[in-house]
Amino acid sequence: MTMLNRRVPITSVLNMRDLGGLPVAGGVIASNRVFRSGALAELSPDDAELMAERGIQTILDFRTGSEAASAPDRVPSGATTELLDVLSDSPAAAAGNIAELLADPPRLAAALGDGHGATMLRGSYREIVSLPSARAAYARFFRDIADPSREGALLFHCTAGKDRTGWAAAALLTMLGADEATIHADYLQTNDDFLPAMRPLLNQLEAAGIDPALVLPVMGVEESYLEAAYAEATSTYGSMQGYFTTALGLDEGVLDAVRARLVA
Repeated sequence: MTMLNRRVPITSVLNMRDLGGLPVAGGVIASNRVFRSGALAELSPDDAELMAERGIQTILDFRTGSEAASAPDRVPSGATTELLDVLSDSPAAAAGNIAELLADPPRLAAALGDGHGATMLRGSYREIVSLPSARAAYARFFRDIADPSREGALLFHCTAGKDRTGWAAAALLTMLGADEATIHADYLQTNDDFLPAMRPLLNQLEAAGIDPALVLPVMGVEESYLEAAYAEATSTYGSMQGYFTTALGLDEGVLDAVRARLVA
């Protein structure tokens, strides 16, 4: 299955794709088992029906409590949702309000110019590996996948479906034995699937005299962000296996159950 045809043909949710078809150790991820996306706050009735047809019954939301409260998910009929707040322990989660920066061009230039945007994102990725709230959220993510009582497919998301969701997908693919090229290709697909939807905003910024290049590092993804997360996991826990077992507290039974559920 190519990167292109893993996209789910819906218009009201950004950055949605099926992880099915990606090659992993011992096979491929089965189609219609696990999906990633941006937030579901604008999910249309027609798209909700399509998601229900795909069998999506569990929604895992990595957003903060305030994000979820201000833009609640709409979910397919019969689906349940669970908030897994990755950033609740981050002192920067509330302060790093990009919307406020966009309304203040001088502050925007100071905060994101001269490479500061990319540096900020690399720091955020280190946090989503090491924060206690992040470790708890991702541990629950894997346990929910492994849980045999959860029927149907599972969808996980944050706001844009690129950072908190991007690490979840990369960690899952790593656990399943995908190679680096596969992991990076899925991660970087966000730049094709999400950034085009941001073009109107970038045009507005340009019309207001703000260089769109300032915000691209925080609107898209770069390999260096993902590598910062892997480096944090390796330096702190010795390896990704150490991250799974020590940071997330997952035993072999959970890891085996994840593989059994997803790999065809």
